[in-house]
Amino acid sequence: MASVNTFTQMWDRSVRQHGEEPFLIFREEDETMPDSTWTYAQFDELVGRAAGRLRELGVGKGESVHMCVRNCPAFVMVWLAVARLGAWMVPVDPDSAARDINNQVTRTKPKVGVCARRRAETYREGAGDLIPSIIEVDETAADTTATSALWGDPVEPVSVDPMDRLAIMFTSGTTSEPKGVDLTQANYFYTGQTMAQLARQTPQDRWYVCLPLFHGNAQFYCFQAAIYAGASVALSAKFTASGWPFHVRDLKATHASLFAAPIRMILARRRDDAPSLHLKHVWFAQSLAAKHFEEFTDMCGVVPRQLYGMTETTAIVTANLGENPSHDAIGTVVPGREVVLLDQNDHSPVAQGTPGVITVGGQRGVELFSGYYNDPQTTAQAFPPIAEDQDWFVAGDLARQDSDGLLRFVGRIDDVIKVSGENVSLTEVEAALAQAPGVLEAAVLAVDDPIRDKVPVAYVVPRDASQPPAVDDLLAWADENLSPAARPREWTIIDELPRTSVGKIRRFKLTENTHSD
Repeated sequence: MASVNTFTQMWDRSVRQHGEEPFLIFREEDETMPDSTWTYAQFDELVGRAAGRLRELGVGKGESVHMCVRNCPAFVMVWLAVARLGAWMVPVDPDSAARDINNQVTRTKPKVGVCARRRAETYREGAGDLIPSIIEVDETAADTTATSALWGDPVEPVSVDPMDRLAIMFTSGTTSEPKGVDLTQANYFYTGQTMAQLARQTPQDRWYVCLPLFHGNAQFYCFQAAIYAGASVALSAKFTASGWPFHVRDLKATHASLFAAPIRMILARRRDDAPSLHLKHVWFAQSLAAKHFEEFTDMCGVVPRQLYGMTETTAIVTANLGENPSHDAIGTVVPGREVVLLDQNDHSPVAQGTPGVITVGGQRGVELFSGYYNDPQTTAQAFPPIAEDQDWFVAGDLARQDSDGLLRFVGRIDDVIKVSGENVSLTEVEAALAQAPGVLEAAVLAVDDPIRDKVPVAYVVPRDASQPPAVDDLLAWADENLSPAARPREWTIIDELPRTSVGKIRRFKLTENTHSD
C-alpha cells in the first residue's frame, strides 16, 4: 500500500527544495516568440496570485473550477491554485462543443469557469447561467502578468486531507456518455511518486509535453513526476509532428511520453534535417509496428518503453521495463501494483495465454480512483466484490500473459469478436495492418455477416496520400500475414482516422464520409 500524502504538500516541498531551479519552460504557438521560463519559486508566486483571484470569485474548499483551455501556463496555474484552495478542477477538451460544455457544468456545478478568449463565445453559450463567474485567458505567457484576469492578491494554502477531491476528469466517451473519474489529493501524490520512480527522475531531468494537459497522460506521467522529483517541464502550446524532434532538442528535454498514433505521424512527417536525439527515457501507449518501433528508437537515441494505465488507475500498472523492451508488449506488473487477469463472466483467473480482463488491486482514493462522479451504479460495477482485503477495479481491457511473463494487450472487451467461432482481436489486426506496405495506420471494425456471425472491415490511412496502397496489394499482404478469420472483408482508404483530442479512435465516425475500394 502506498504511503498517503497530498499533492499540495508535494508541490510545497519541491518549491522549498528546488525554488531557484527551473520548473516550466513554455513554447508559444507562435514560435517566433521567445520561450518563457519560470523557476519553482517564481511559479509558486503565480499560483498564489491565481488562488487569490479564485478566492475573490468565491472558490473555497470543496468548490469546483471548470477548465476549458489548451496547453498553457494558465492551465498549470489554475490546477495548482485549485489544489492550494482545497478545491477541485474539471479539466476538459479545449475544443469542446457548447453542448458538451453544458453537460459538463450541469453535472459538476462549478463556481468559476476558465476558458480561452478565442473560444469564449462557444464557452459562454454552453455555460449559460450555470457558472457564476467566467475568466477568459489568452493561453499565452501574457496570462502570467499583472494585467491577467488570473491576477489576485496572494493567499496561503488551506489544510487539505489526502482524500479530498482534486479533480473530476471525464473519459473520452467514444461509445457512451463520458464518465467522471473522481480523483483525490492522495491519488495525485501517489501518481507523482510512482511515475517519478519508474522513470528514474532526477531534478536535472526535463519532460517534453505536447499531449493535451486536460488528459491523464500529460498530468500523471509527466507533470506530477517532474514535481515530485523537482525536475522541469517543457510545455508546447500544440503538438506538431514535423516539429517534434526540433522542439525536444531545442528545449533540452530528457524525457517524453506519447501515444502510438502521434509517433506514427512524427515518423511520417520527419524532415530530412530532423536531428538525432539523445533522450534518457520515453514512454509510449498502444502497440507500435516493429518498423515504427525501430525508426522511433533511432530518432530518440533510446529504446521507448510501452506502458499500460488508465485515468482510473492513476499511475500505470504495467510497463516494459526489461533490458530489451519490445514493440508489442505492455510489459510486466510494475513494483507496488497488483494485477490479475480474470474471466469476464465469473472473475476466476484465466490460464496462461488466454485473454483475461485486466483487474487492478489497490485502495480507492490512493492507488485507484475513488469512483465515478455521482454514478454509484457504474462505480459498483467497476469494483465488484472480488476479495475482502482490498478494492479491485475491473478495467474492461483484455490482455494475455505469455510464457515469458510478458503481458500483451488484446483490446477492449467489445473489440474481441468471433468470426466463425474463432476469437479475433480487432486491436491486434490494426497493429498488424500498420506494418503493411504503404500504410501509416488502420482501424478495424466488426460488421454482421450471415455466415460467419461477424467479420472485420478495415479503414486504412496511407503513408503517402498521393500514392495510396492498392486494395489488391492489401489483400495479398493480408493473405500472407493474417489468419483467415482476421483478414478484413472490406477495405476503405481514408485521409485520416477520426480521433478524440487524446488520440482515441472515434469508431462510430468511420462509416461517415468515406469511400470504399
